[in-house]
Amino acid sequence: MSPTFPPGLRVRGPDGRETVPSVHDAFRETAARFPDRPMLAVTAETARIYGIDAGEISYADAAREVDRLAAEYVAAGAEAGQRVMLLLENRPAFFLHFLALNALGLSIVPVNPDLRAGELEYLARHAEPVLAIAIPERVADLRRAAEASGSAMKVAALGEALPPLAPRPRLTGEGEAALLYTSGTTGRPKGCVLGNEYFRLCGLWYNAAGGLMALGEAPRMITPLPVFHMNALACSFMAMVMAGGCLIALDRFHPGTWWDSVRESRATCLHYLGVMPTLLMATPETPADRDHTVRFGFGAGVDPKLHGPFEARFGFPLIEAWAMTETGNAAVLADNRPPRQVGTGALGRPEPGLEIRIEGEDGAEADRGELLVRRAGPEPRLGFFREYWRDPQATAEAWAGGWFHTGDIVRRGPDGTIYFVDRKKNVIRRSGENIAAVEVESLLMRHPAVQAAGVAAVPDPIRGEEVFACIRAADPSPELAQQIAEWALGEMAYYKVPGHIAFVDALPLTPTQKIQRAALRRLAADLLEAPGTVHLAHLKKRQLA
Repeated sequence: MSPTFPPGLRVRGPDGRETVPSVHDAFRETAARFPDRPMLAVTAETARIYGIDAGEISYADAAREVDRLAAEYVAAGAEAGQRVMLLLENRPAFFLHFLALNALGLSIVPVNPDLRAGELEYLARHAEPVLAIAIPERVADLRRAAEASGSAMKVAALGEALPPLAPRPRLTGEGEAALLYTSGTTGRPKGCVLGNEYFRLCGLWYNAAGGLMALGEAPRMITPLPVFHMNALACSFMAMVMAGGCLIALDRFHPGTWWDSVRESRATCLHYLGVMPTLLMATPETPADRDHTVRFGFGAGVDPKLHGPFEARFGFPLIEAWAMTETGNAAVLADNRPPRQVGTGALGRPEPGLEIRIEGEDGAEADRGELLVRRAGPEPRLGFFREYWRDPQATAEAWAGGWFHTGDIVRRGPDGTIYFVDRKKNVIRRSGENIAAVEVESLLMRHPAVQAAGVAAVPDPIRGEEVFACIRAADPSPELAQQIAEWALGEMAYYKVPGHIAFVDALPLTPTQKIQRAALRRLAADLLEAPGTVHLAHLKKRQLA
């Protein structure tokens, strides 16, 4: 079993005080030990899509580029305590800018490239960044967002000279490394403040996890997951940095060429989400199915029916795990040690240092209910997010009673194994993306023809869940449904746009005029195959710029 926490989180200075080294400190230490090892690799396919060079970047070369970028930021007037938005997709430049800013004590705000006008305005206003670095195709969008939100944020294209930055009072707390936005249930994404300790513990946990997840010497991890999520940003990146390994970040998941990328990259481990195994199992079997060097996959949400068949076909275990943006790897469950329970939704058993409580509807300890977590010992929040930015009430509610309330329903087996059951939160999970129903409803209500909107999840055979909107409008028609969906594509990320729209006379409401969520879900399920429902999922395509 791994220790309560791997050593290496804190160091003691000459004055006797304990401090947490930064992400950049961890990188510099590894670069000094393994200067010639590859740190980042770009496959030929990702290079072609991004228009960048394929190949590897060594730790030594990365260190030189990080120093150069840091000098540019200093010359522009960047100061510790400021934030910088990064809209750089999964390019190597993202990680290099992150390290340069971290070295100077600045925090990053990773931006989902699929976000559109209203969402970008909210981030620019809420996070108060002094600067945004973006791919050239999105610079104009970010400048419009800054102007519309009243933000003083300046915007620069990747590779261009930085504009001079005006001095501002320190905004962030000491050691803040990132402000990562996650969907909630209150209508707007919440900003999770993540410190250096959060990132370091992610890397330390992964390197100490062992069992079927043992990284080995000079590991190579391939991931198609986005860097604006904690999985790739904190878990994958820090695991490789602290192991002296190489991260291969793809632009996205391409089922048809996935194994070509895996073989080309010589990956020894990979990260996945539930939809990936489903799509890969749908491809024709070939003699090359086991022609790879992968030892394990780490992720969540594999279809239980496909879990065992996938491992048998491709020859490596898929380690199902649980974590959240708020918990990082300070509180993580992983089924990485035999005896495993493949195809059951098992998340393994809590390891030393992690305390869990399963709380029933009556608030008492139970074997089925909401999962509550914390670190054992005197620092129960060690390695978790620090707070929801500018939302102390939500932070206090999440930590009510000294436990972090996950909003996930689990059950505990006789041997202590934890199994995922469902989500308590009203969040739609589509292809690994968390979508807050209230946020989509709020955006839909901005359309002039929409009088009321209620959004719920309905099953989808490929994406897991799809967004279903019940809309009240004066003159409903299939043409209006399509017009609303096309309008929404310009206002929100494509995956949040309703894949199905049904016009209704009224929404199920409580006496206080709030949507009855359970009744809405039942209504959506009943209407999914009804004649009047308009199916629009074919419009939901990722926009490249």
